[in-house]
Amino acid sequence: MASRALRISHRRARAGRRPGVAVTRESLLAAGADLFAERGYEGAPVWAIAEKAGVNKAMISYHFGGKRNLYLAIVEATFADIVSQVERLAASRAPAPEVLRALIAVVGDVASRRHPHFCRIMLRELLAGGPHLDPKTVAMPLRVLAAVKRVVERGVREGAFRPVDPLLTHLSLVGSLVFFFGTARFRERVLSGQRRVELPTADAYVKHIQDLATHGLAAAASRGRALDTSPSRWASRAPIPGRRAPRRS
Repeated sequence: MASRALRISHRRARAGRRPGVAVTRESLLAAGADLFAERGYEGAPVWAIAEKAGVNKAMISYHFGGKRNLYLAIVEATFADIVSQVERLAASRAPAPEVLRALIAVVGDVASRRHPHFCRIMLRELLAGGPHLDPKTVAMPLRVLAAVKRVVERGVREGAFRPVDPLLTHLSLVGSLVFFFGTARFRERVLSGQRRVELPTADAYVKHIQDLATHGLAAAASRGRALDTSPSRWASRAPIPGRRAPRRS
């Protein structure tokens, strides 16, 4: 099922429209997200999207100007959600390791809860070389990279992180998360029924990547004072800078 967050992001821009128009648009966004994730761009014809949405296929052109614009609306809405959060985190003056953990949590939350279709769509798109993305959409992952780069470089300057390549760090963190969430169905197929093998949860994997990042990047002088990474302290959902953090035990 397409995420509720995706539908909400478009609802705000539709204030004042007739209820029927809003429902049709939301139905097309939800149906498109499901089918693009399941079949890829080429495998999701307009008639199938319209049929799943329960509307006439002409409504895709009416609301979006065609299938490609519907596709871009879905991808851009998800990227906009990620970008707004990671840029806000990168501007935080909290310790760099904490900010990096929160940034990882944002990507995990978007991929597992807010926009669960996104990683499968993007894996298909990236393997094809991104032919359906326009320059505006291509610029969005660069903003995510810039946010990660800003956090990592600050951590190096402040002595919290050892000298590392920010681009390689970004690829390692974001790439592993996208692959994990994008291949969930295959992983379940391979591992289900295996004795003594428990399928990893989204929260467990996000915490695993958080721990790998903060401990793996830690400067030698700071490794002795490693962050407390107990589940109660490091929930997978990221704090929002500016809000009062919950009292730590």
